Amino acid sequence: MVNYATADRVSRDELLAFVRPRHRMTLITRRRDGRPQASPVTGGVDADGRLVISTYPQRAKAANLRRDPVTSVVVHSEDWDGPYVQVHGRTEVLDMPSREAEDGLVEYFRCIAGEHDDWDEYRAAMRRQGKSLLRITLEDWGPVATGGFPPEQD
Repeated sequence: MVNYATADRVSRDELLAFVRPRHRMTLITRRRDGRPQASPVTGGVDADGRLVISTYPQRAKAANLRRDPVTSVVVHSEDWDGPYVQVHGRTEVLDMPSREAEDGLVEYFRCIAGEHDDWDEYRAAMRRQGKSLLRITLEDWGPVATGGFPPEQD
């Protein structure tokens, strides 16, 4: 069986439906010298349709996004040969101990793993670890694509 490459343009609602169950992502930011910085991350989609990613404030991705909030993210399927999409947007970096960061980290956990056994414990851990939340407002996206051979030409 031959797999042919596909590239399907989708609406925003279709994009979000595609991304919600997929949590393996590659975040692409820009270093100070302009070169790309690629980071494998776990992400989700919040209730407002933004991508959310947990990190630490001292990581390169957080520093890059504070300086330049423009980013791209490749959302992968669990299966390496599965469909993927590249999205582009602007990022807010929210740091603990702000209430907005804490609430956002709770929503991040929920959209990836569901309910936590002890939310007070989770919130305390996020404060203790000094976590940050990257919240990406989507501005543009490419087609949902699959790899494979180019379609045959007649």
